[in-house]
Amino acid sequence: MAERKIRVLVAKPGLDGHDRGAKVIAQAFRDAGFEVIYTGLRQTPERIVATAEQEDVDCVALSMLSGSHLTLMPKVTKLLKEKSMDDILVVGGGVIPNEDIPLLKEAGVSEIFTPGTPTSLCAEYIKNNIHLK
Repeated sequence: MAERKIRVLVAKPGLDGHDRGAKVIAQAFRDAGFEVIYTGLRQTPERIVATAEQEDVDCVALSMLSGSHLTLMPKVTKLLKEKSMDDILVVGGGVIPNEDIPLLKEAGVSEIFTPGTPTSLCAEYIKNNIHLK
């Protein structure tokens, strides 16, 4: 029997209207063999978590450029925990200052990928840190 594909939700929380990076990473994840669900722009943390639950994903990948990462990423991890879904791997990417990364990791984001990170490293990180259900 074939092993099932890793299911990744690529989400753009908040009011950020730039989705080129999210689309690039979604395609890179598909190329890596993942099943990808892309939420589109301007999603609330509540909607992201509801979609993660409905789609039974293994990973939520949050793409942020708006500067609201310290508010929105921890809100997503908090809501996942409240729904007993904290076994879902949460990663983030985008323009995020290095000094904010430890705060995001404390809030439950497993890894942050900043500009210039090869997409293959992002996919490899997910493959190595996912626990298929």
